[in-house]
Amino acid sequence: MPDEVDPIGDKPLSGIKIVDLTRVLAGPYCTMILADHGARVIKVERPPGGDDSRHFGSYGHGRSAYFDSVNRNKESIALDLRSAPDREVFEELLADADVLTENFRPGVMRRLGYGWPELHARFPSLIHGSVSGFGGEGSPHRDRPAYDMVVQGMSGMMSVTGQPGGPPTRVGVSVGDLAAGLFLTVGITMSLLRRARTGVGNQVDIAMLDCQLALLEYSIGRHLTTGETPGPVGTYRPAVPPPFGSFRTADGYLVIAAGNDKLFAALCTALGRPDLAQDSRFVQGEARKDHEPALQREIEALLAQAGTGHWCAVLGAAGVPCGPINTVDRMLADPHVAARSMLVDVDGGGALPKVVGTPIKFSDVADLTRVTAAPDLDQDRARILAELAARTGGVREWS
Repeated sequence: MPDEVDPIGDKPLSGIKIVDLTRVLAGPYCTMILADHGARVIKVERPPGGDDSRHFGSYGHGRSAYFDSVNRNKESIALDLRSAPDREVFEELLADADVLTENFRPGVMRRLGYGWPELHARFPSLIHGSVSGFGGEGSPHRDRPAYDMVVQGMSGMMSVTGQPGGPPTRVGVSVGDLAAGLFLTVGITMSLLRRARTGVGNQVDIAMLDCQLALLEYSIGRHLTTGETPGPVGTYRPAVPPPFGSFRTADGYLVIAAGNDKLFAALCTALGRPDLAQDSRFVQGEARKDHEPALQREIEALLAQAGTGHWCAVLGAAGVPCGPINTVDRMLADPHVAARSMLVDVDGGGALPKVVGTPIKFSDVADLTRVTAAPDLDQDRARILAELAARTGGVREWS
């Protein structure tokens, strides 16, 4: 990042106001990204408990680390949308909002009186971002409840995760929720760009199951071209010639991605066995695929002579793509994390002293180095209501 950058107020989404009804993970992850890049996010929570994830462990200083990790840089007001006075406040918030986000089951917003046709008629420039398990329209599963685990299982994601011969395995993070949050973010930013041209808002309808299908890339392509049903392959990459996966060293594991003949020759030389590149079993990519177990044994016999750190240095110097298989604590200690501001300080207390920074970097915007802690439930009520009163010229008293 350059030394001279524009002030923080010039973030890409500065001036954008988002009224956020989302809870738990998929929606809050989206609005966290938008808030990190300048949007004002007013988190509307249902009293008395607020977002369900406020009550998920683990805890720090009596607060949920789960909730705090995805709700930084936001404001909170508690509103019961079945209450007439609270509905008035909510609708006043929408009057100058750019985006409304929610992750209710399909039909809930309509029953509350805030279905897309009603919203669009009253607030024509408003963008409505919605995420649910199976989408708002079209799916025969539309009314079924869904969680991350459900869509990972239904999509086929779990069937291709894990070791060969093992049971279906969930991806180690909530990729069902996180992918939906990312696609919702993309859809909202696209809609903001379109609205800048047309002045008219639209609805962004994200299905968690769709997002998992979009991530299956090669697995679906492989089935459609060969008729084969892919299964779990561990760290092996069927589309790429080996060695392309994880390998045991004297003290752990590393990843080697030498997926073409030139890189394979460089690997063999770096390991002190240039002759392996001329072995008839390994001389070309297709041959290496046919003899992958034998190749794995040859490479691991050499790697067993030293530790992961040694081999990463040796192979890196030879231009061979590689890296350690880190634990979380080791990754956070990597100098890359500090150099790229990927662990940032939290102001204002909360469960976490630091949180993960944003991976989106701009040449002319100050990098995110500090964030505001996730809000307490209803923390910003007085200030938000005072703003509404001022905007309406004091005609209404909000409480």
